[in-house]
Amino acid sequence: MSGHYEAPIREPLIIGHKTYHDITEDIARPIEERAGKLWWISLYAALVLFLYGFGCIAYTIGTGIGAWGLNRTINWGWDITNFVWWVGIGHAGTLISAVLLLFRQRWRMSVNRSAEAMTIFAVVQAAIFPVIHMGRVWVGYWVFPLPNQFGSLWGNFNSPLLWDVFAISTYFSVSTVFWFMGLIPDFAMIRDRAKTPWTKKIYTFLAFGWGGKAKHWQRFEELSLVLAGLATPLVFSVHTTVSFDFATSVIKGWHSTIYPPYFVAGAIFSGFAMVQTLLLIARKVCHLEDYITMYHIEIMNIVIVLTGGMVTVAYATEYFIGWYSGSRFEDFTYLSPGAAVGPYWWAFWSLIICNLVVPASFWFKKMRTNIIWTFIVALIINIGMWFERFDIIVINLSRDYLPGSWTMFKPTIIDVGVYLGTIGFFSVLFLLYARTFPVIAQAELKSILKISGETYKAKEGDEHH
Repeated sequence: MSGHYEAPIREPLIIGHKTYHDITEDIARPIEERAGKLWWISLYAALVLFLYGFGCIAYTIGTGIGAWGLNRTINWGWDITNFVWWVGIGHAGTLISAVLLLFRQRWRMSVNRSAEAMTIFAVVQAAIFPVIHMGRVWVGYWVFPLPNQFGSLWGNFNSPLLWDVFAISTYFSVSTVFWFMGLIPDFAMIRDRAKTPWTKKIYTFLAFGWGGKAKHWQRFEELSLVLAGLATPLVFSVHTTVSFDFATSVIKGWHSTIYPPYFVAGAIFSGFAMVQTLLLIARKVCHLEDYITMYHIEIMNIVIVLTGGMVTVAYATEYFIGWYSGSRFEDFTYLSPGAAVGPYWWAFWSLIICNLVVPASFWFKKMRTNIIWTFIVALIINIGMWFERFDIIVINLSRDYLPGSWTMFKPTIIDVGVYLGTIGFFSVLFLLYARTFPVIAQAELKSILKISGETYKAKEGDEHH
């Protein structure tokens, strides 16, 4: 590390004339100080949404999924739309953590911790929907391999529901281990600074006896690389598995070979947008402007432009197939001339504007370095990606091969409530995380301070001139 030279022309990753002690103080401050009024207001608002959603879930389980706006034609509606949306949001965390670690991208160090936390919390929300969609939640354990006295040894591998179980459980377990392992040095830092016996006991338990010895760091770095190598295929496999829920069916518009790469690109696109949304809030509330800099924000906007371009190509391909095939049935799919002027035209054009038109502004440096505009675009992209999943599911199902089966989907207040509840639950988890865990990995920041810190880069630049 000491022999590494980084050109002074590169923008520093840590601004402000920081020392090692400054980094420790800045990262520990949100945990050690009392929560501000804004944090409490946000927590209460999120709790209200969460409790409302929990009530809607309880009502659904007690009444049956007939409480939703489903009908005999559209048997998947908001539930699977929200499931795919939440899994997609969880994608960016693993990408930032694992793939960028393998490529030695130092800019990830300020954003990876929150991205990993976002992944875990988003996957928890995603898991709720297939479970309650079963209708009989109390027999949900049947999707797991069971001993012979229960009947069959394995579940039904023809069911996409089973694929989702394996995809979500694998993704959740690997992401959680990766996230928790990265937190261990920071838990030790909080443990050593703890002022109350209770706090010290909690963080001593969480730190797993970390002492910062050379052997500890060696094992930490080796395990980080092993887990990163394990998690990298998951970035592609999990959302590919989710896309197979649709692509292996015979329903027009779903039976498409473009779905696996298209779903992966779309997931990273929406995931990075959600990371931007959360980081811009955390940056302001926790006063981390010196660590989550404009350079970080711009780099992430460039990734959004890249993945948005992939999604645009996929949209164009789907639209071209819908038009060129000349099939009456293809003209009723979610990306076709029929969708653009049909009864769901508002959902089609919301998708196009939110995912194609608005993010294109990031091609201009002035726009992608504007914090307020970045925050607005990140929110718009997440809305657009929700509409994409809604269009894929509802538009394709609403126009069956038999005109007698054509119908419209109208969500009920229970549908909306469950969705709002998951947003509230996600927000509660993220707010509690920001108050109890270090939002940035302080040990990793310190490792790059003398390479990418503002003060040191200025000195190095003078020496080489």
